[in-house]
Amino acid sequence: MTAISLRIDSQEEKLIKEYAKSKNITVSALFRNSVLEKIEDDIDLDLYHQAMKEHKEHSQSISFEDMLKELAD
Repeated sequence: MTAISLRIDSQEEKLIKEYAKSKNITVSALFRNSVLEKIEDDIDLDLYHQAMKEHKEHSQSISFEDMLKELAD
């Protein structure tokens, strides 16, 4: 397993440790989970932007009524 270090001031350290303790997790787990969640959120946002770009470039509309007819078939 690899270790990554970062520099924080004493107030940040206290806040982080207290938060991790209140969630009953280690500081390592807090950082790991937070960073991985941030990465996943960024990937999801990038995928959303790509999908919206493609939708705008190749937009196809269907009315609600037509969608109901299509689903009923």
